[in-house]
Amino acid sequence: MHQSLELPGQQPPGCGKCSPMGSDAGKAAGCSGGSRGSGGGIGKGPVICSAVCGNPYAGLVSHLRAAWLSGKTRPMEYRVAQLEALGRFLDEKKQDILEATAADMGKPSFEAYFTEILLCKNELNSTLNNLCHWMKDEHVDKSLVTQLDCAFIRKDPYGVVLIIAPWNYPIHLFLVPLIGAIAAGNCVVVKPSETTKNSERLIAEMLTCYLDNDCFAVVTAGVQETTRLLENKFDYIFFTGSPSVGRIVMTAAAKHLTPMTLELGGKNPCYVSDSCDVQNVARRVAWGRFFNAGQTCMAPDYVLCSVEMQEKLMPALREAITEFFGSNPRESPDFGRIVGDKQFRRIRALLCSGRVAIGGQTDEKERYIAPTVLADVLPSDPAMQEEIFGPILPIVVVANMDEAIDFINARPRPLTIYAFSCDSKVVNQVLERTSSGGFCGNDTLMHMTLTSLPFGGIGNSGLGKYHGKFTFDTFTHHRGCLHRNMGLEALNALRYPPYSQQKLGLLTATFEIKRKGMCTLL
Repeated sequence: MHQSLELPGQQPPGCGKCSPMGSDAGKAAGCSGGSRGSGGGIGKGPVICSAVCGNPYAGLVSHLRAAWLSGKTRPMEYRVAQLEALGRFLDEKKQDILEATAADMGKPSFEAYFTEILLCKNELNSTLNNLCHWMKDEHVDKSLVTQLDCAFIRKDPYGVVLIIAPWNYPIHLFLVPLIGAIAAGNCVVVKPSETTKNSERLIAEMLTCYLDNDCFAVVTAGVQETTRLLENKFDYIFFTGSPSVGRIVMTAAAKHLTPMTLELGGKNPCYVSDSCDVQNVARRVAWGRFFNAGQTCMAPDYVLCSVEMQEKLMPALREAITEFFGSNPRESPDFGRIVGDKQFRRIRALLCSGRVAIGGQTDEKERYIAPTVLADVLPSDPAMQEEIFGPILPIVVVANMDEAIDFINARPRPLTIYAFSCDSKVVNQVLERTSSGGFCGNDTLMHMTLTSLPFGGIGNSGLGKYHGKFTFDTFTHHRGCLHRNMGLEALNALRYPPYSQQKLGLLTATFEIKRKGMCTLL
């Protein structure tokens, strides 16, 4: 995902801007929300000055921290009420969401409803259905000497967390982490992307009408303001975007030793074996690549296949594209547009790779790039040097599965690896001999629809995971706790000086964990 951000600099001396902050919990839907300015758009309310440190967001963060320290967000009833308010936001603002995403990037209403509303509601309902169980203390095994004590894991919130969202799924990619952060009992600052202006405005103006503004805030900010925002100490940061910006955010977090999740992108390979149903492969790959006009971090970024399979795939892909979008995709209501001029020009420049076998038409005024397939692409071509993040599908020819696996392993570990074959042994071989954030066999994108599966990258494609309980766990500090009995002091005498060999033998017998039989992977 392509964003820009500056490295945090030194704070200038003097008083910063003051941050207005709301105090009414659960305002009625339909309020005008906060105003937008260089200090960020947040709820209305009392003014909190940041004169102490000169940072324009210090007062906001301080206000949320005070709310968190008060314990307001900890009760399950409070968390449930705020999550249910998010459900009302999705229900009551459904049409606004569809219109905003259409205005920002021509997102078809079908795609917008599926990704920005339905999947978010699934995440929300899964969380509400299970929250009481997730929040419970988790009792753990004890040693012989602690059998009469209580050993457990307490699920504590981190505190005040920051969520920085991208533009390609502007509602989904801020709301899913927010659901987990609220469920875990945190106060939250949300920073939506400034690239999708209409979605950003909707979030800033409407979300504050549903959530408790003492505990949750929306900051509308560009590069400079976000850089200043990151100067503040947060207890956790959740960032979705490009690896280059992820490094900047991680550098800012390191100054406060702040833990974080990085949901990044990368070039997701898609291996297609010679043994497969070509028509089904073409439809599933075309859907995954051209969904949201290709602006999806987990989309198949390129195909690896034999030259024979390339020849079979080409007419099947052409047929699938025509079936999906008609003979002229530019006129299709089901095909979106590139989000901005800068992104359009970057993607268009990649069309010089290999040869254009399907599509290739562009219109800068509309920011339209046709669903395009590039054949005979070389590893050195421009399309193979960066994440495409647009409606272009390169095909790179390899001799066989072993060569495809070597090709994948020679590059940074991707967010997702796809493998297609009628032979399950081939799919399993790709799974076992590669490493990636996620994996999907014989389809694309569908693994991210399951709240039961963790979603996240590894290495260059990210750090950490979320979705379902994994989101709750991400925003939760798992606090190891042991509550001992005040009596029975004789049991503790073994560990006290003066030491002896007899004490060591008895101590070993009470503390030692013995190895059991070998475990078998089924």
